[in-house]
Amino acid sequence: MGILEKIAEIEREISRTQKNKATEYHLGLLKAKLAKYRAQLLEPSKSAGAKGEGFDVMKSGDARVALIGFPSVGKSTFLSLMTSTESEAASYEFTTLTCIPGVIEYKGANIQLLDLPGIIEGAAQGKGRGRQVIAVARTADVVIMMLDATKGEVQRELLEKELESVGIRLNRCKPNIYFKPKKGGGLSFNSTLPLTYCSEKLVQLILHEYKIFNAEVLFREDCTPDEFIDVIVGNRVYMPCLYVYNKVDQISIEEVDRLARRPNSVVISCGMKLNLDYLLEQLWEYLALICLYTKKRGVQGSVLFLKFTLLLFFQCHRIHRTLASQFKYALVWGTSTKYSPQRVGLTHVMEHEDVIQIVKK
Repeated sequence: MGILEKIAEIEREISRTQKNKATEYHLGLLKAKLAKYRAQLLEPSKSAGAKGEGFDVMKSGDARVALIGFPSVGKSTFLSLMTSTESEAASYEFTTLTCIPGVIEYKGANIQLLDLPGIIEGAAQGKGRGRQVIAVARTADVVIMMLDATKGEVQRELLEKELESVGIRLNRCKPNIYFKPKKGGGLSFNSTLPLTYCSEKLVQLILHEYKIFNAEVLFREDCTPDEFIDVIVGNRVYMPCLYVYNKVDQISIEEVDRLARRPNSVVISCGMKLNLDYLLEQLWEYLALICLYTKKRGVQGSVLFLKFTLLLFFQCHRIHRTLASQFKYALVWGTSTKYSPQRVGLTHVMEHEDVIQIVKK
C-alpha cells in the first residue's frame, strides 16, 4: 500500500471515529500517524531524474507576499494592477505556468509580490505543480489567498486544507509548549494550567509513535493533540494570511457585506479597480514592518525597513552580514531611548522611526 492510500485510509478512519473521551487516545495516535505519512510525502524523491526549470525566485525587497488561489480568480490581473510587471491574463485556466515576481512600492518600502500558478485540489500530493507552489509560499512573509466571490466558501475551505496538510498554519501563533528530547530519564510531563485536550497518557502515546521515549514536555497553554504534533515535527510555518474576495461586482450587496465582515477578509474587484487602496493598507498592517533611519556622522541617512527583527543585532546583519562582528556601539535617536542620542549595544530594542548611527571598531 502506497503513502497516498495510507493517508486516505487514516483520514477515513478519523472521519468515522466518534469524538468522545473514550476515543481521544485512538484519535491522537491516528493524527500522529497521519502527520508522519504527510511528512514522508513531502520529502524529495531519492531517484535521480532530469532536473526541470527552476521555480523559485530570489528574495528581494523589504518583504515578500505570495498570491495563492485557484486558476482564473484574478491573481495575474491583481499583479498587473499593483506593480509595473505585466502578467499574462486570459479567460482560460492555467494562464500563469511559472512564478512571476513584481514589486509594490508603498510608504517607501519595496514589497515583493509573487504571482504563483493556480493550484488545484490535491496540490499537496503534487498535482498541477502544487508542491512547487506551496514550497514558494512557505518562504513568504504574508500569504494573500485570492478567492472568487461568486464561488462561495468552497475555494477557501479547499485551499486551507491543502496548506494545512503541508505544514502551513494560517493566522495562528506557535503553540506555547516546551519540548526537548533527552537521552534518558523517561518522560517528564508538566503543565502550568489545567488541560482539557491533552493528558500525560496521550502525550506519551504520541511520542512513542515518533520513537521518542525520553523527553521534557511543558504545556504553557491548553493545546490540542494536533498542536502538540506540530511542536514535535518542528517544521511548521506560522504566517498571517489575508483572504481577498475578487469579482465582488458580480454578486449582491448583501453577499459583499457578509464577506467583508469575515475576519482577515477584504473584498475587491480587479475588473473595476474597487477597494484596492484599502487592501494595500491591510497588507501593510499584516506585514508589520518598522521603519528605521540610518545615518553617517554629519550626513543625512537612508531608510531601512525591518520585519519583526527589533534587536539591534539583526538590524546590523540586515545592513551587512559582517557589521555585527565589527560593531563597537551605536547612537540612537527616537522613542526607544531615555534621552537622545543614547549610546547602546547590540541587545537594544529599536522602535518605529528611530534614527541609528553605528560606530565600528
